[in-house]
Amino acid sequence: MMNNGRFIIIVLDSFGVGEMDDVPEVRPTDIGSNTCLHLIEYDRKKIWPNLIKLGLINSLGKEFGDQFKKSDKAIFGKSDLVHFGADSYFGHQEIMGTRPKKPEFQKLSEFIDDLEEDLKKQGYDVDRVEKDGLELLKVNNVICIGDNMETDLGQAINVVGALDYCGFSMIEKVGHIVREHVRVPRVIAFGGSDVTIERIQDNIITKKGFIGVDAPNSGVYDKNYHVIHIGFGVDVNEQVPIAVAEKGVKNHLYGKAENIIYAPNGTRFPCVDTNDTFDGLINDLEKYDNGLFVVNIQETDLSGHAMDAKRYIDVLNIADRRIGDIIELLNDEDVLVIMADHGNDPTIGHTRHTREIVPILVYRKNNEKLIDLGHRETMADVGQTAADYFGTKIKNGKSFLKEIM
Repeated sequence: MMNNGRFIIIVLDSFGVGEMDDVPEVRPTDIGSNTCLHLIEYDRKKIWPNLIKLGLINSLGKEFGDQFKKSDKAIFGKSDLVHFGADSYFGHQEIMGTRPKKPEFQKLSEFIDDLEEDLKKQGYDVDRVEKDGLELLKVNNVICIGDNMETDLGQAINVVGALDYCGFSMIEKVGHIVREHVRVPRVIAFGGSDVTIERIQDNIITKKGFIGVDAPNSGVYDKNYHVIHIGFGVDVNEQVPIAVAEKGVKNHLYGKAENIIYAPNGTRFPCVDTNDTFDGLINDLEKYDNGLFVVNIQETDLSGHAMDAKRYIDVLNIADRRIGDIIELLNDEDVLVIMADHGNDPTIGHTRHTREIVPILVYRKNNEKLIDLGHRETMADVGQTAADYFGTKIKNGKSFLKEIM
């Protein structure tokens, strides 16, 4: 049976509730991580009445003083990650219903010959640009293909284009060609306006055998930025946005979700600021009484990367208040899910994501019960539940719709 209301997923990016069991074997640097717990313990005022009422402390499994008590009328659970490591892109692919394959870390130099040959066969003009004894590819004198120099080396390949001279469709097409040749986690194809290929080339840098464009200094982020993330082993046809679109349901994406989730219809609201992101969601909730709404609150994750617990708590204070605003707009049919995609413990001693269990907090108007959804195997259970809500299904995950309805 198809529901006619709204299914809303708000991802508090990186707000994990404790290390996964496999951390000692696969990510020993994350031993002891617990983003939620360590923020609660941190000496900074926390105003989280809505998260606590929705079952955050139930999901965490440990009470603190008079403020951080378990709720007796919450729908709550938690979930492991099935994707490798702890990654926002793959975390959202998992939430949407994918079971990502494990990628490899590669340099451009490992496949540059085959990629160059393939691009030429498909009609592109290809040149090599050399720096410090290394080479990257220049396509049609408007796009550079190189290693991503902003994240862990070997994790992504960048396709960087001068948008005014090639259009985003060409950048995207070249990105998909690159994707066929590599097993890295992500191919990131992007470009911006008011940028020339000369400026892009002027910002080619090298490091430890890798060569790529220093994207921030190239200016591609500054104006009319367009991007697509093409992940390894990710089939968007298995995901909930396409499944619900086929039922005539619109998708609405906000914040970082807008550029890492594929959706064939609906609206997009690119944004980073937490208040602005919630404003975009509220504006649409006041316009639409049906649809799938997926939100990423990115500033929590940025605070984790900065190892800034004070800022992280301040962002959560804002998010909690705005979640209260959302709740005021919901009706009897609507479902609201608050969750995370991994951890990013600002107290752990490094700036990377942490491999943590994530909370799943569900709001239904007039719920008077304590419902424990248990410890889920995969975050795809949320995607499957959304699909079930709209009368369809996807390949992965187990729906918990019956428990919450």
